[in-house]
Amino acid sequence: MEVLKKLKPEIVWSYFEEICKVPRPSKKEEKIIEYLINFGKKHKLETKRDEIGNVLIKKAATKGKEKLKTVVLQSHMDMVCEKNSDVKHDFEKDPIIPFIDGEWVKAKGTTLGADDGIGIAAQLALLVSKDIEHGAIECLFTVDEETGLSGAFALQPDFFDGKILLNLDSEDEGEIFIGCAGGIDTLITLKYASENVPENHLAYKLNISGLSGGHSGDDIDKGLGNSNKILNRFLWNASKEFKIRLADFQGGNLRNAIPREAYAIVAVPAKSKAKFLASFDEYTKNVKFELKPTEPNLKLTAEETKLPKNVMSSVDQLKLVNSLYACPHGVIAMSHELKGLVETSTNLASVKFKGGKVEITTSQRSSIESSKYDIANMVESVFSMIDAKIVQSEGYPGWAPNTNSEILKVSEKVYKDLFKKKPVVRAIHAGLECGLFLEKYDDLDMISFGPTLRGVHSPDERINIETVDKFWIYLLEILKNIPTK
Repeated sequence: MEVLKKLKPEIVWSYFEEICKVPRPSKKEEKIIEYLINFGKKHKLETKRDEIGNVLIKKAATKGKEKLKTVVLQSHMDMVCEKNSDVKHDFEKDPIIPFIDGEWVKAKGTTLGADDGIGIAAQLALLVSKDIEHGAIECLFTVDEETGLSGAFALQPDFFDGKILLNLDSEDEGEIFIGCAGGIDTLITLKYASENVPENHLAYKLNISGLSGGHSGDDIDKGLGNSNKILNRFLWNASKEFKIRLADFQGGNLRNAIPREAYAIVAVPAKSKAKFLASFDEYTKNVKFELKPTEPNLKLTAEETKLPKNVMSSVDQLKLVNSLYACPHGVIAMSHELKGLVETSTNLASVKFKGGKVEITTSQRSSIESSKYDIANMVESVFSMIDAKIVQSEGYPGWAPNTNSEILKVSEKVYKDLFKKKPVVRAIHAGLECGLFLEKYDDLDMISFGPTLRGVHSPDERINIETVDKFWIYLLEILKNIPTK
C-alpha cells in the first residue's frame, strides 16, 4: 500500500499503515498480539503478555531523563468491524485499505481502525525512536476494548509499574479528557411462534440505509437516526392499519454503534397493496423531513420479494413492535456539572431474527453509577412486559474527573506553550478503560487525548491528517516534561 508514507509524522503514519494490514477484530486479536510480541523481540525490548492477551513493552529512559517518573502509554488493539452492505470484506483475513481524501484518511467501505490504531502507531514509533527524549516508558496494549473491555477487566495489579498513564484513545485534538461514562449492556431474547403465511398476501422487503451511524457514546447527542427505530415505527403503524405480518427483521450489528441499516420482510394483504405502498411513501417523506438536518442520505425502499414460508404469530408480533417502539433510545439526561456533557443515554443497537427467536442488543451509559443502572432497568422493564429473557452484563465503571491531577497541569501548560491557546479539559460520554485501571491501580494519575477522528464505529470513520502531527508533537513534549520521581 504505502499510500500514507508522505504524511507527517512519517514514522507514525508508516506504522499505522502497517497495522492496517494486520486483522484485529475484537476477541480475535491473535494476529496483532503476535505482531506486537515479535516487534518487541525484534527491537530487543522487554516484552510480556498476560493470559488474556494484553501486551506490555518497556523501554528505558534516554540519557539524562532517568529521574523522570515512569509513564504508561496505553491504547487498545482491537477495532470495530463495520462495513457497508455492498462491500465484500473479511475482517479476520483482509487488510484495511486506507486512502487520503483531502484533509482526512479514510478506508474503502469499512471502518478505518484509527480507533485505536493511531494510538498503537504512536507507541511503536516511540519504542523504536533513537532521538526522542523521554523517561522510562511502558507501552500497554489491551485486548477487546470495543466489545467488553475484557483486557482491562482481566489486567492484574502488578502488570505495569508506572504511576502516570496517558490513554491515547480520544478523538478530539485540543481536548484533554479527565473522566468518562460507565456502561452496561442489556440483552433481550424473545422466543416466538411461527404461522403459515395467510392466503392472498404479497411480500415486501422494507429497507433502511444511508444513515450516518457512529459511536453510541460520543455521537448519541447528534440527533442521528437509528435504523431499528425508524423501521419499527413504520411496522407498528402498518401492523395496525394493514394487518401486515412480519417474517424477518435484521437491524444493526454492534452494541457500541448507532445502527445504520435495517430491513424487514413483511407479508401484506393483496387488497391493501396500493394503500400500503402509499403509506410507506408518506412515511418516507415524513421521516426524511424530520431527519434532514442530520441524515441527508437516509434512504427507505419497499421492494416486492418472494413470499416467505412463515411469519411471526400475530400475538408475538404485537409484543415485539410494541416493545421496540417503547424502548428508549438516545440522550436521557445532560450533566448539570459539566456543560454540554451527556450524562445518561441508551442505544437500541441491534434486532436480529435467529431461528425462532429475536435477539435484541441495547447498551446504556452514564457518568453517574446509579443512573447507569436506572436506565438499564428502564430498558429491562419494557421487555419484561412481554416475558422476554433479559440479561444485563457486568458493566464497567466510569472514571471520575480529578481536576487536581499533576499530569493534567503538565499537559495543560505544554499545550498552551506549544499552540498558544488553552486546551479544553472535559469528560467524555464514551467509555474508556481508565475507570477499570483505577480499580486495579488506585494511585494512577491519568489523562486521555488524541488526534481528531470522526464517524468512528462506522464505515465513515476518518482521521484528520493535520491533527495527527499536532498529537505527536504534543505527546513528545509531554514526555519531556514529566515530573521527577
